[in-house]
Amino acid sequence: MTPTLNTTASQWRRTSGWLAVAGLLAFLLADLEITRSSPGHELQRMASGFLSPDFFATDALWHALANTLSFAWQGTALGALLGFLMAMLWHRRAVRSVAACLRAIHELFWGLLLLQVTGLSTITGVLAIAIPYAGIFAKVFGEFLEEADPAPGRALPQHTSSLSLFFYARLPLVWRAFRAYGGYRLECAIRASAILGFIGLPTIGFHLETAFREGTYDQGAALLYLFFALIFTLRWWLRPALVALYLIAAIAWAPPLFHGQLDTLVRFVTEDLVPAPLRHGGGTSELLSWLISLWHQQLWPGLWQTVVLGMAALLVTALLSLVLFPLISPLFGNRASRHAGHGLLVVLRTTPEFFLAFFFLILLGPSMLPGILALALHTGAIVAHLTGRFSETLVLRADAPSGVNRYAWEVLPRVSPNLLAFLLYRWEVIMRETAVLGILGIHTLGFYIDSSVAEFRFDRTALLILATVILNLGVDALSRGLRKRLRLKPGLGV
Repeated sequence: MTPTLNTTASQWRRTSGWLAVAGLLAFLLADLEITRSSPGHELQRMASGFLSPDFFATDALWHALANTLSFAWQGTALGALLGFLMAMLWHRRAVRSVAACLRAIHELFWGLLLLQVTGLSTITGVLAIAIPYAGIFAKVFGEFLEEADPAPGRALPQHTSSLSLFFYARLPLVWRAFRAYGGYRLECAIRASAILGFIGLPTIGFHLETAFREGTYDQGAALLYLFFALIFTLRWWLRPALVALYLIAAIAWAPPLFHGQLDTLVRFVTEDLVPAPLRHGGGTSELLSWLISLWHQQLWPGLWQTVVLGMAALLVTALLSLVLFPLISPLFGNRASRHAGHGLLVVLRTTPEFFLAFFFLILLGPSMLPGILALALHTGAIVAHLTGRFSETLVLRADAPSGVNRYAWEVLPRVSPNLLAFLLYRWEVIMRETAVLGILGIHTLGFYIDSSVAEFRFDRTALLILATVILNLGVDALSRGLRKRLRLKPGLGV
């Protein structure tokens, strides 16, 4: 009997198979019920609104747009500054651990916590973006610095200070990458700023949620079109020479001032976040009973629903990516079809998962189906875009087949490892977004977090958010381990 070779290819197939089985089981366990009695009628009304948008119905439209940009600019700038400082110490495990915890908590969860201290103010929106972005910037900047060529540093005199070494021999090598990533992160911050409107902050998301909940789809469509215009034109109005001017204008428009009282912050940290049994003088037995009760009532159901929804979304994301990437690949179709494909993918990956889930909830009713569709469409478009770009590097032989045979036998086997790398890289992001979809009413961890905030049980809020951190860190570690074992690298950047 010939033994099976344990090659990287066989490990790749085995890993893909196990992930597919896990995703299929999750899909079978997921609640996919459509509870709306007439989703077709609602879809017609929504389509009518998108075909006839009303740009003059919302009085505070331009004010909301300005707030959205102001929060995004200030949050990105502060996050980049803090992340840069942390990146200088990226070799220390403690710094890497802090950065991982900061970025594992979604901007909306930070916003819910900060609202209790700083209220509906600019500082709430800015910090809700800046805190997790500090962790993200630290990771990316730190990895850029680690991968920089050490040769220029060796050319400096032996007694050169570490600060001089950093600014003269290391930073210049990665500055262009820093700047490019900062532009990408600003685009993400604009989306995050808009979503913060769903928890009451005065950004475009607040008015968009109001319009769609009230069924005034023409107003909601106008807001969404303006949001798209803001993102699509970013490459033209974002110029390095104007960054300082934009930041000054953002601060002047909405100064990040703290109008609360220090006592409120102290009470929130030292009392509200302390578990109720300890706050009321209870002992270890009362605390254990409280933890067991919370585990059965909220922690376990929330974790289970989050994992089920996230894994089902990962499976549908993979399937959509396989279908969508040929739309932009130069190996298929013609110029017109590729332009149409690019347009579709740009719209899907620009629209935040939170927005998509909100729209599908209106159409289909509360279940896991809106969340799965939203996550799969958004992430699938990202993975398809990256896979399509990777396919541009493939060189086919002169007698290569065409059509389905080209896809199945020539292209798919060669792009599959990269596609798997992209999926594994986005896995933690999917789980992070899955948890926060609970704020919309889907019973993931975010649902219980939002409920605990509404009930002013912030001790439960803290523990539930800690559960999301542990889950996200676990998925991230598993993803990194699989990519390292399979020698998979995203290559084009994700």
